[in-house]
Amino acid sequence: MDLGLKNKNAIVCGSTQGIGEATAHALASEGVNITLVARDEKVLSSVLESLDRSLGQNHCFVCIDFSDENFPEKIQALDKSYDILINNTGGPAGGPILDAKPEAFLDAFKMHLINNQLLAAHVVQSMRKKNFGRIINIISTSVKAPIQGLGVSNTIRAAVANWAKTLSLELGPFGITVNNVLPGFTNTNRLTSIIKRKANEQSKSTAEVGQIMQNSVPAKRFGAAYEVANAVAFLSSVGAGYINGINLPVDGGRTASL
Repeated sequence: MDLGLKNKNAIVCGSTQGIGEATAHALASEGVNITLVARDEKVLSSVLESLDRSLGQNHCFVCIDFSDENFPEKIQALDKSYDILINNTGGPAGGPILDAKPEAFLDAFKMHLINNQLLAAHVVQSMRKKNFGRIINIISTSVKAPIQGLGVSNTIRAAVANWAKTLSLELGPFGITVNNVLPGFTNTNRLTSIIKRKANEQSKSTAEVGQIMQNSVPAKRFGAAYEVANAVAFLSSVGAGYINGINLPVDGGRTASL
């Protein structure tokens, strides 16, 4: 299927590993010019070299640490002529919500909502002029059903989802869609850390905890990063122009809500 994305320009955040990296590859293979954004310059350079260029794509990277106080200035230094924005930031540390310090909520709010807001505000003027734009936020299935042991994450993810829904209402008339992709148990470093934490808390092996988690998924397996990336690529496409303001679970059927 031709997604109609050749020569489009995309910012992909968190693109040195996991879902972000897989999304960069998925979009690049469709002819998109990718701007990788992450904090590790060495890894960014490595990912940059691996991106598809068979259709004449021009790729680059920008080193930004969203935990840095100066990150708004680095966002302002980005080019504004983007068609696609992929907001993707690693999740907050796990743990019961009552154990979380107020600073944990404030830090997560800045990392997951404020930077999304700044990036969207930076690129949306150009999108309006083109009457085309795609803003996609990688969040979590906790938007639909909170995940036990991820108190701060559950709270902040819900805030991002409501921010995105509000934005979709404002930008819909300009040919710009705003959607959320909700990964389930996806085989990434984030999932590995969650399994290790659960294993320590429950005095079980990581293999045992992993198997229990897989058994809770109707597909009976963890997802692959590229499977989430494929959903992101479709929502970025010209053909997805009438899909706006949704939360799309990519979770093997695990989320119990409709």
